[in-house]
Amino acid sequence: MKILSGNSNQPLAEAISAYLNVPLTKASIRRFSDMEIFVEILENVRGEDVFVVQPTNFPANDNLMELLVMIDALKRGSARRITAVIPYFGYSRQDRKTGPRTPISAKLVANMLETAGADRVLTIDLHAGQIQGFFDIPTDNLYALPVLCEDLKKHLNADDKTLVVSPDVGGVVRARALAKRIDADLAIIDKRRERAGVSEVMNIIGDPKGRRCILIDDIVDSAGTLCNAAKALMDNGATSVSAYISHGVLSGGAVARVSSSPLESLVTTDSIQATEAVRVSHNIRQVSVAPLLAEAIMRISEEKSVSSLFD
Repeated sequence: MKILSGNSNQPLAEAISAYLNVPLTKASIRRFSDMEIFVEILENVRGEDVFVVQPTNFPANDNLMELLVMIDALKRGSARRITAVIPYFGYSRQDRKTGPRTPISAKLVANMLETAGADRVLTIDLHAGQIQGFFDIPTDNLYALPVLCEDLKKHLNADDKTLVVSPDVGGVVRARALAKRIDADLAIIDKRRERAGVSEVMNIIGDPKGRRCILIDDIVDSAGTLCNAAKALMDNGATSVSAYISHGVLSGGAVARVSSSPLESLVTTDSIQATEAVRVSHNIRQVSVAPLLAEAIMRISEEKSVSSLFD
């Protein structure tokens, strides 16, 4: 197999490469003066099984276009199979029509990846599982929960005082899965969102009084929902609040918001490369999904079961 990395998250690609003991494929990925993207693969890829590692986080459009151009270059270089490894799948939150004359951008991105020449997609914790159905090519949606759960057990020592909390009704399945793994109770926050990017905590279904609360979600972007939830839990008697999130988008003033919030710690995966602000934050840290992705890549290359990773 060959592994090719875009510019979005090179440290993650290097960690995957080191785990598999497969050197990254040499390539030149650069911009012309007008910011057009140019890709040149500097190794022979004819007949090869190639994995392109490129999350499509900020700047989402640049990173997505870079991924498409890399796939096209590999296709024209006669690669046997091209797997787009997208640890964080940008545009995944636009998975349905939210009103009249609005797009389903996740489907559009799926169409673009297929048209560019991707034969398979490998991703982690899609915002909605049904996005797999937007593709007409095999799509593997890995779960970050085992990685997050391992870190949780190492740092928090779950006991009968632990309470797993879903920050909204949509995340109940994920929260229930974590609660089952660590044998903890479950609570839900009833949240009403007035407009995009603005959330308001309305009610807590469950009793956090005297409990150590663990919030679990797939994406933290502006961190408004998370910080409001943490405040509501503390106001209702929780002894501490920590959060485990699959994808740390953390845009705008999110890091400052988390730093000044009641959150004891916010743990995300490295599906998105940490910014300097994240690296120096006192209560934000990352755990690596490189071993998880590397195992999945190896199994895909060897035509073995990927789902057995989670048995």
